[in-house]
Amino acid sequence: MWIYLNDRFVDRKEAMVSVFDHGFLYGDGVYETLRTYGGRFFMLPQHLARLQRSARLIGLSVPVPEQDWPSLLREAVDRNGLTEAHLRITLSRGEGELGLDPALCPHPTLVVMARPIAQYPAHLFQEGVPLVLATTRRNLATALPPQIKSLNFLNNILAKREAGQAGAFDALMLNAEGLLTECTTSNFFFVSGGCLYTPAVDCGLLDGITREVVLTLAREAGIPVEEGRYPAECLAHADEAFLTNTSMELMPVRSLDGAPIGSGRPGPLTQKLRTLFRANIARFLG
Repeated sequence: MWIYLNDRFVDRKEAMVSVFDHGFLYGDGVYETLRTYGGRFFMLPQHLARLQRSARLIGLSVPVPEQDWPSLLREAVDRNGLTEAHLRITLSRGEGELGLDPALCPHPTLVVMARPIAQYPAHLFQEGVPLVLATTRRNLATALPPQIKSLNFLNNILAKREAGQAGAFDALMLNAEGLLTECTTSNFFFVSGGCLYTPAVDCGLLDGITREVVLTLAREAGIPVEEGRYPAECLAHADEAFLTNTSMELMPVRSLDGAPIGSGRPGPLTQKLRTLFRANIARFLG
């Protein structure tokens, strides 16, 4: 496996980061994930823009010029012999002496990894996945803005532990007001009365790229869409639910805390949107 580290590609065994790196010591950094279909990068400008936004919001310079990213990422995919690839760009504050002051780190650390895209078992899409409602609340947006795709992931990890302990696929998180936000690595949608609902970004969630694609496809198909502020109790009357992110695309949800959502099976609107998403990918591939 070839990994891009700072200014060159190195073998996985040589991809070493200092123990004084502030990403390791303090979680001081940002990251971005994206994927390819048939070797082609999907929504690349949007992902790179989000990386730049995350870095800007923490005062971190991106060491690769915007025009150089496509060739760098292409080499990461090609060196690893991939066509269906999952890429992660990690940018930390860099190596420096102990202390929180960003000025201690003169140069950021950049890592680019390209791996085969995760293949979720087909039965999950056919049956849907179980969720639990996490007791861990989403970080306050005023404390750590969710528009920063940060290396600080302990909040989500604690929620993911809750899911694992309950035997669930993932955990659905609430904000400090008790309103729905997102799962640990995916955005959340639900359907009620033929309308598609998803928590608004200002509830404290990351504006996922796949989330935006789904919202666009739904509106183009004439499906009523609403982004808003919803308490968890509204899911007792939901007909369907699903998750979105880069690797799983649209994942149906069958239950929450052991109670079925709707029929407890992937619903017709979820299936329609999955079909529309796959058709969008087919158009993308030409």
